[in-house]
Amino acid sequence: MSWNGITDPTAAASRPGLNNDAGSKRAKFLKQFSGEVLTSFEETNVAMPLHRVRTISNGKSAQFPSIGTTTAAYHSPGEVILGGKVDSSEITVTVDDLLVSSAFVPNIDEAMNHYDVRSTYSKEMGNALANAADRNIFSTIYKAAVGTGNGDIEGQWINSDFTGLSTGSVSGNKGKIDINDVSAEGTTSPATTAQNVVDGIINSLMMFDKHDVTGEKYCVLKPETYYLLLGADSTAINRDQGGNGSVATGQVPTVGGVKIYMSNHLPLAAQSTPNPSGTNESNRAGAYDINDPQLQGMVFTKDAAATVKLLDLGVESEYQIERQGTLMVAKYAMGHNVLRNKSAIALMA
Repeated sequence: MSWNGITDPTAAASRPGLNNDAGSKRAKFLKQFSGEVLTSFEETNVAMPLHRVRTISNGKSAQFPSIGTTTAAYHSPGEVILGGKVDSSEITVTVDDLLVSSAFVPNIDEAMNHYDVRSTYSKEMGNALANAADRNIFSTIYKAAVGTGNGDIEGQWINSDFTGLSTGSVSGNKGKIDINDVSAEGTTSPATTAQNVVDGIINSLMMFDKHDVTGEKYCVLKPETYYLLLGADSTAINRDQGGNGSVATGQVPTVGGVKIYMSNHLPLAAQSTPNPSGTNESNRAGAYDINDPQLQGMVFTKDAAATVKLLDLGVESEYQIERQGTLMVAKYAMGHNVLRNKSAIALMA
């Protein structure tokens, strides 16, 4: 006997996971999960668009060329032009181990919940991967500023480059400009003013121009330093003095033509992304384990660091009968390295 023309009882069931009433019963759920993770990653991540990124289809590393400069000379009539010498080298960027963020949702817990947990989990997984990427990339950019090894043909900053730009513990330290102390919350120590931060950015631009560092400049500040630029006495938001920020929107778009960003993932403390279980891994979290609690921000160009992607951000979801629940995994495989040391400067307290 049929009801409403339907003879197969299972055909009457509405399955929201089906795509056009065909295929896997979870097809659209995985697409929704993928979209939520990707959206969360892109909303949270700061560093990915601010440096060089290359995607490879296979292999464990990629090479970025480092090209030196040449000279110009006047030519005398009849003189043979032999061609100038241009030195070059290459920087190798090795792919790290697979970075994974996961969650397991038991069926019984999902049934008892009166709210959707999957969308929350997917957002948090995207956030976790975005934060890990920011930590690794900003650590690499800081390594570029302070001159921690690579094969750049242009060489590194030297201490004398910064003589006279800083005071205190960072006086004359390569790659570092002092912007005074930013007081911790609740303390009475003298705090850096907004003008100190602006001066530090301007001095960084001056250093770049003196050393022929070209390209668009970016500045990433830790939260305490960023919000100084929104203070009432800040020239960064005072339109009468050429500022273009806004207290209403909480944004400081540019200072001296430099785009300003804020991140809570500058290398102020030790790298917190766990190492893999093996003890002999040589290119994992330890590669980014550089930190300085006095760091307030960094000014840099895209040439400061490079990333190689082997596996871009991807997701998987699988129902596991033996565990009576769904395992959700978000992952990527990429690696980072210093590209050009003189393309980054650290702002210190």
